[in-house]
Amino acid sequence: MPGSKSVSHILLPIALLVIAMCSIQGGAALAKSLFPLVGAEGTTALRLSLAAIILCLVMRPWRKRLNTAAWRSLVAYGSALGAMNLMFYMSLKTVPLGIAVALEFTGPLVLALFSSRRAIDFIWIALAVFGLVLLLPSEQATAQLDPLGAGLALSAGVCWALYIIFGQKAGAEHGSHTVALGTLIAALIVFPIGAVQASSSLFHWALLPVALAVAILSSALPYSLEMFALTRLPARTFSTLMSLEPAVAALSGLLFLHEQLIATQWLAVGAIILAAAGTATTVKPKPSVAKPAV
Repeated sequence: MPGSKSVSHILLPIALLVIAMCSIQGGAALAKSLFPLVGAEGTTALRLSLAAIILCLVMRPWRKRLNTAAWRSLVAYGSALGAMNLMFYMSLKTVPLGIAVALEFTGPLVLALFSSRRAIDFIWIALAVFGLVLLLPSEQATAQLDPLGAGLALSAGVCWALYIIFGQKAGAEHGSHTVALGTLIAALIVFPIGAVQASSSLFHWALLPVALAVAILSSALPYSLEMFALTRLPARTFSTLMSLEPAVAALSGLLFLHEQLIATQWLAVGAIILAAAGTATTVKPKPSVAKPAV
């Protein structure tokens, strides 16, 4: 039936986006174990570099011929991706994870607000903001945040918004090759920074199993799924659905790091999930476009 086909076209990218967020947060919990060994910069470098290798081997992007204009969109996408990861991991050195995620989320949230056109969209955004405010740990609510760490988390949020914008453009032009080439560009930007910070520790073979798992969970798998969703959902819908990220992070902390949530934090999770569900049920499908070349 035409109606059921339209619904399935919406639900599939939404489901894959949720899987991507769960994968990222599971990888984030694992990545923190590498911080004492190679630092945030080294961890980011390992994550992106190994993910780039995996994606390039699987997708073989060298088969696609690119002109100068195509490389410009890919460089913009890859730069936003690399800077987003690097600044967020660096913010975690001095800012609690829950607060860092909330600060980073201001980027896609502002993007969702600016691209909204209907009153119902503002209701879901307001509900997501309410949940994000409640998600901030009560013990930290009045504590002074490290200005540098908070600034890095906010900057990561700006890069997150740019990642959405550039990712939609590059993904529509280059299809599945976008993820591999974008991650490769991000790795080329971040790896020298991580190598300088971690020195020879970055090349220790004992780090490889954990680093490889982080690369798959935090980059290779979720970015591939996100690119599929980016090219099939409006930027407004994608951005608001990403409000699930702090909720998934809270659940990941409970499962993997044994972090207990208080009642108001569970209320926040419920509010954010409701905002995401509301967005999913009221979204209008994008106009039909030509399928990206694979």
